[in-house]
Amino acid sequence: MEALKECRANLVVYLHPQKAKNVMDAVYRELSSLLFKFNEALDGVVLTYEPKFSSNLAKILPGIHPYFGVRFEAKLLLFYPKPEMLLEGEVVKVGQQSIHIIVLGFASAFIADEDIREDFKYKIKHGKEVYISRSDKKHRIKVGTTLLFSVKSFDEEMLHVCGSLIPTNTGSVQWLERKAEESQADSVTEKSISNKRPVEVLETDNLVPYSEKLKSENHIKKSRRSKNRAS
Repeated sequence: MEALKECRANLVVYLHPQKAKNVMDAVYRELSSLLFKFNEALDGVVLTYEPKFSSNLAKILPGIHPYFGVRFEAKLLLFYPKPEMLLEGEVVKVGQQSIHIIVLGFASAFIADEDIREDFKYKIKHGKEVYISRSDKKHRIKVGTTLLFSVKSFDEEMLHVCGSLIPTNTGSVQWLERKAEESQADSVTEKSISNKRPVEVLETDNLVPYSEKLKSENHIKKSRRSKNRAS
């Protein structure tokens, strides 16, 4: 997914002296408080973390209750959706005016009617709401569909994505993958055909039975020998 990235960050966690005996636990608790929240300094939502401590030294901050700062490096996985990026999510609700999606199990996404391309037509099939492609009826969007869509905007505070199905490379992931496989198979077939050399077909009028060809060659050899003897 385009909106996921790994990064390494140098962090400092300031702890109360009473936590000096369990520094590691205290650091992990502080890191846990960053999860599933947008961090401006990191420009993304922290999904996972993996700290690495290279020193057991800490910097003491002066004060009535002097805190101490623990420095470490952390490998972080961030969610940072930007406009025109492609996201995948599971459709949880389909309506005539919108499609609702959950991304990565925590972020909500919304696609309004004006952002659904005209190729998709809203219908109710067997009591269930569904969008069906006019160009291929097998391409359907319903509750439970894994949907690939484009990002229009991202609300950092609400963790809410406004999406779009206008680009032609968006839609049901299952349908898109099947089309990609079919296209690749067709490309391989065309390439193999183009690499084959054409078979040369001889005209039937020019074909001579092999036995007659041998007789003709033997006759020519005998006539040459007779001429050589005569000379």
